[in-house]
Amino acid sequence: MVETKGITKSFGSLQVLKGIDLSIREKEIVAIVGPSGVGKTTLLQIIGTLDRPQTGQLTVNGIDPFSLNKKDRAAFRNRNIGFVFQFHHLLPEFTALENVMIPHLIGNRNQHEAKRKAKELLDFLRLSDRANHKPSELSGGEKQRVAVARALINNPTIILADEPSGSLDSKNKEDLHDLFFELRKEMGQTFVIVTHDVQLAALTDRIINMKDGVIIA
Repeated sequence: MVETKGITKSFGSLQVLKGIDLSIREKEIVAIVGPSGVGKTTLLQIIGTLDRPQTGQLTVNGIDPFSLNKKDRAAFRNRNIGFVFQFHHLLPEFTALENVMIPHLIGNRNQHEAKRKAKELLDFLRLSDRANHKPSELSGGEKQRVAVARALINNPTIILADEPSGSLDSKNKEDLHDLFFELRKEMGQTFVIVTHDVQLAALTDRIINMKDGVIIA
């Protein structure tokens, strides 16, 4: 489903990734772990096509997104990749429902269909009573579940999560962890999760350890 071969990335004289070979299978939940500064987030951004490697190749469902022009690559990303970040990145002026709809509308899809799908996802995530609340009116756990719904709305090939439980308390962290596995069971979703959370990493199908820009295990 997702494969990288020989991925390298430098920032000035600092080489952050030093040849990453990685395969992610469909419906797999994978944790990428390691100390800060080893290149975990950089690798996630390249898989998500938000950054370009110096050398190497990325394929998602057999397609090299970096062979596409900027417009087509953005459309590819919108259709195939969902993102969940540590601090939600919800737009404060929009309701939970509107935030979830945004990726669908960016893809030039029908507004009525976007609203229907967003409502379905919020209902599935037990947030239907919060649909018309703005982010400032939501708890941390609710914001993160809205962010998950937003990541899901285009039925992406894969969801990339960067420290998704990092800003949550213990109860909301546990709920989020359970949700990822529920989504895999109910929707066949695939996750790649960058995390320092030992509890979450231990639950995943596979732990990828990084050190000094390489995969060590």
